[in-house]
Amino acid sequence: MSRTGGEIAAKACGTAGLLRGGLFAALVLLPLLAVAGSRGDYARQWPLDLGQEESGAYRVVLDEAVYRSASQPSLGDIEVFNGEGQSLPAALLSPAQPLAQPPRTLALPWFPLPALDPAAGGGDLRLVAERDADGNIIRIEAGTGSRAGAADAPGQWLVDASRLREPVRALQLEWERPQQSLQARYRVEGSNDLRQWRTLNEGTTLLDLERGGERLHQGRIELDGQARYLRLLPLRSGPVPVLAGVTAELAPPPPEARWEWVEIEGERRREGGRDYFEYLLPGRFPVERADVRLPGNSAVEWTLHSRERGDAAWLWRAGPWMAFQVGGAGGGNQSEPKPLATPVRDRHWRLGAGSPVGEAVPVLRLGYRPEVVVFLAQGTPPFALAAGSANAQRAEAPIPALLDALRRQRGAGWQPAPAYLAGTPEELAGERALKAQHAGDWKSLLLWGLLGGGALLVAALGLSLLRQRPAQD
Repeated sequence: MSRTGGEIAAKACGTAGLLRGGLFAALVLLPLLAVAGSRGDYARQWPLDLGQEESGAYRVVLDEAVYRSASQPSLGDIEVFNGEGQSLPAALLSPAQPLAQPPRTLALPWFPLPALDPAAGGGDLRLVAERDADGNIIRIEAGTGSRAGAADAPGQWLVDASRLREPVRALQLEWERPQQSLQARYRVEGSNDLRQWRTLNEGTTLLDLERGGERLHQGRIELDGQARYLRLLPLRSGPVPVLAGVTAELAPPPPEARWEWVEIEGERRREGGRDYFEYLLPGRFPVERADVRLPGNSAVEWTLHSRERGDAAWLWRAGPWMAFQVGGAGGGNQSEPKPLATPVRDRHWRLGAGSPVGEAVPVLRLGYRPEVVVFLAQGTPPFALAAGSANAQRAEAPIPALLDALRRQRGAGWQPAPAYLAGTPEELAGERALKAQHAGDWKSLLLWGLLGGGALLVAALGLSLLRQRPAQD
């Protein structure tokens, strides 16, 4: 049975279209397969013990073994997997970021003020304060110069914050339980001399609501500024709280720095007529401090450089600074470590001495603060942290924004539950994972073979169709 030229052309177009679709799909999948990472792409993994069940978010403090296993300068080759081998949303954070601490609180003395409404024409408030030897108010005498039309407004208080030496972030008010629902809006003014006042809070609503045995209490007032004395004034007439106590909310103390140190033996090098000492850092530690140790008593001025690759230019990191060590009968003294301007993860380091140091090779001590990986628990446990890969890359998740949102909902002191690196690491791909894949890996070869074969097939089909003549009717 003969076929017309139109049928042949239509069939050719359909076949070519299918081939083009297959080639397009292969082109789309090629970059995905090239960068997709799995548990088997990493050198080793550590099982994770959860400090709290079903917390949702967890933090893991990295240790020296993890830093020694990582190979990428960005630490992108650290990833968390669940029991099914699925990668979990995670981010690498500085030591202080996920470790929020509850604010410190301190009770403050307070005094009732005359019931005069400043919003209704008010009056001039005159305060006479009796202070003790430390300057704290022990008694208040208040007088008012009333104006025509001034209205009474009970519920005004003066808070004495003069003994505080740290900024107050907010005031927390406590009051007697009201007989009915309470909603009152307050303004806070501040003064350092009880004469001149400025606004520290334009208005905050205080709530005490109850329904069905449940109670909603909101007595926190944030402050925009500082003052020795604070005046709380209602913005409108109506029911006001019967105050029972005022607490100042102070900023939490800064987290204690936990410093770890890596000591490296170096080699003496001679360049341009000068002696240098070069070192190889065995891991991706976030170095922030440097120190030098020599045997016996010493006092040498040092300059520190580093670089990522052995053939790159040296970059200045610290110095010149003097590092000394002096012994004595009552114990030795030594210099403080030298801070670096920014954390550095370079592998190659070099010390230059400002004076001869003899035959001894100094020991370079590099200090760092362990970082934290925060991840979301998804899927089934057990969870594990994998590290060490020249090809896999962790996808960054918006973990810092998530932590901020959770702290706004759960309180400023909330933080992810701890998870711990447990036991000895389990070998996965080992040293093979630390070697970069080349174009000859099997995935790329397979896809390029598909692309080449498809192109040849399309070309052959096109030539065969051109040689065919349509049958004559």
